[in-house]
Amino acid sequence: MDQNKSDFLQTGIFLALQDLQENSMPAWGIMGAQEMVEHLADFFDVSSAKIHIPLAVPEDHLPKYKAFLFSDKQFRENTKAPASVLGEMPLPLRTASLQVAKENLQQSVRDFYQYFQQYPGAQTLHPVFGVLTLDEWILLHYKHVTHHLRQFRLLPALVD
Repeated sequence: MDQNKSDFLQTGIFLALQDLQENSMPAWGIMGAQEMVEHLADFFDVSSAKIHIPLAVPEDHLPKYKAFLFSDKQFRENTKAPASVLGEMPLPLRTASLQVAKENLQQSVRDFYQYFQQYPGAQTLHPVFGVLTLDEWILLHYKHVTHHLRQFRLLPALVD
């Protein structure tokens, strides 16, 4: 397990999100601040098997996607999931406020770690990257979270 990335997922996210406000504008993309936080929580919920989304890519693409996962490359600006996974527009807001969304994200991160503690060796399905282990999820969550934090200028740009 990459302990630095894991530590970031458990604490660094929330330090960075302290500066995110309801009216924060993204550098790219169409998600608003609260939509982005809810989106991150959703994918932590996918990783802990609370949300199930079927595989949305051909299986023969999985080796290429896993290679990206283990690389030092980051998601590019405006990277979009397949429309069959997220649709063309952000989901409607589901929490009462950005603050509640941040609290829900914190709970989803805790649930992710508790799930893999309760089920050591478990593997869960990501709709684009396929079946992932805890270590693979940590890599993916780190790339995904830092991508969205850069989107809202909460982290400096990372060099590929």
